[in-house]
Amino acid sequence: MSDLRLRVLDDRPVDPKGRYVLYWMIAARRTRFNFALQHALQWAKRLGRPLLIFEPLRAGYAWAADRHHAFVIQGMADHAARLSRLGVRYLPYLEPKPGAARGLLRALAESAAVVVTDDSPAFHYPRMLRAAAAQVECRLEAIDGNGLLPLRAPDRDFTRAHSFRAYLQRELPAHLERLPVVDPLAKYDLGAATIPRTVLQRWPGVSAAALREPARLVAALPLDREPDIVEGVSGGEVAGARRLEAFVADRLANYGSARNHPDDEDSGSGLSPHLHFGHVGAHQVFHAICRREGWSPASLGPPQGGSRGGFWGMSEAAEAFVDQFVTWREMGYVMNLRDPDFHRFESLPPWARKTMAEHAKDPRPSLYTTAQLENAETYDPLWNAAQRQLRVEGRIHNYLRMLWGKKIYEWSASGEEAFTRLVELNDRWALDGRDPNTLSSIGWVLGRFDRAWGPERPIFGKLRYMSSDSARRKLRLTQYLQRWSDQTSMF
Repeated sequence: MSDLRLRVLDDRPVDPKGRYVLYWMIAARRTRFNFALQHALQWAKRLGRPLLIFEPLRAGYAWAADRHHAFVIQGMADHAARLSRLGVRYLPYLEPKPGAARGLLRALAESAAVVVTDDSPAFHYPRMLRAAAAQVECRLEAIDGNGLLPLRAPDRDFTRAHSFRAYLQRELPAHLERLPVVDPLAKYDLGAATIPRTVLQRWPGVSAAALREPARLVAALPLDREPDIVEGVSGGEVAGARRLEAFVADRLANYGSARNHPDDEDSGSGLSPHLHFGHVGAHQVFHAICRREGWSPASLGPPQGGSRGGFWGMSEAAEAFVDQFVTWREMGYVMNLRDPDFHRFESLPPWARKTMAEHAKDPRPSLYTTAQLENAETYDPLWNAAQRQLRVEGRIHNYLRMLWGKKIYEWSASGEEAFTRLVELNDRWALDGRDPNTLSSIGWVLGRFDRAWGPERPIFGKLRYMSSDSARRKLRLTQYLQRWSDQTSMF
């Protein structure tokens, strides 16, 4: 593992009297391809102490809903089953009300030799880690396992995918030889950690049996009921691995030619929610692609100066997927880390904010309320279909998500209002909401990672323009519109 992935949050000596090594699992919610778990296990072996895996789920985070909670709980059920078989002590904790978990990490750390956790720039994780560093009275280390590239490797900002791609082509090959262990717990033999009885009395974990019934668990929690559990989509590393395997085996070959057509909706990977919650890791996805392609680092071509093709030495479809998965996803993570305001309108490029301000008073075809947008009550059947898909499935077809965002801007009184609505609708309903990758998509709608376009248009100014009429001409949409056009059967 690269030293760039390690961040010491509390630089205290390791406590040789600690009963266990504590892995606080918050962002990389998986037991395979996990640098943080691997690092915690190395500490445990070095100290001759058992490993304790603590996986909490707060009740008071923004947009906390049945939909997101159930997805995470399904992953907890996977962990409870697997870790029990391996003899690793596991403490899954569901906060019954906001604030109930306060003090739990500190109490567990009192008996720990060292605490290891996941480092992530997303959502509330930076605040959580700062708070933990101020409260935990032992050594606390955070490990970045977000992408193939360590997030702290770049020393500059990137405003376009082309420049970030050129950087990756120069710098990433050295990191591709430092991969996480596929299954660090495969030969675990350190025994089960003992948790102080007083801790379990105050903060009882959830039983393995209860975790197998996520709907019952979320019904008892103070969550937003409306974004309900998505039928047919399961969270957890088992379901995520199966989805990855099916994509690579059955759909990757058609990815380049079919992924933009909503009627061919199965051509995408469907991995975004699993990546967001850490049930699948970036190295795991890359490993599966490499096996499918018979790829090794020797297959790499010379740097292409930021051009898309010719660098990876893979098939055309695989290169198209890897470019989306590595270039675009990791650029969002890197810039989310480098810009603390990445989730704010003010982080958009100056040219984009300027052109939106200049056209703020342009007449709009309609100005919808947020509630009207949320309920898919617009004059545009294609936009309404995309919004209904978001409400029911927790996702929008990738191409249509760009159009969905452009229309929200067109129907809002200002760029600031549009950005706020995009974040709210995405983060409340999308399974992969609150993620740097989706923030990149929202920002792209309003000029992030893009350039000024001409000719200058009403409302959009120099922003890239998209329209539903154009989408209908270019895309296969018949089946998609038939599926999502019936309002009476949706909500």
